Amino acid sequence: MKPHLSLPRTLTTLALATLMTACAGPGPKPDSELQSAESAIKQAEASDARQFQPVLLNEAMNKVADARALIDEEQYTQARRLLEQAEVDAQLAGARSETEKAQRAVAEINNNIENLRQQLNSNQQ
Repeated sequence: MKPHLSLPRTLTTLALATLMTACAGPGPKPDSELQSAESAIKQAEASDARQFQPVLLNEAMNKVADARALIDEEQYTQARRLLEQAEVDAQLAGARSETEKAQRAVAEINNNIENLRQQLNSNQQ
């Protein structure tokens, strides 16, 4: 290979490598994902997840804390994944809490209906 052709190829290769390294950086800071996860946690807490689904809610909160540490270390891709998981965990905790509350309300209504039936039956006798 001729030496004068080798230099442009080397420079082109070096430029492409630099460009690829720049593109593979940490990406944008996951601020919106952090806000979404925190919002989901607040909604879960409003749904009484602390009472009905404390383990799942704590997992979501721990993932947000871990993601904050990763953000401080500029590991945005890993932080983004944890924040997405935290948001889903919090949403699940909220949904399960609402389901538990609804099931309890149905059980109470059924209990009241049964009590009324017993009262009616005793009054008829």
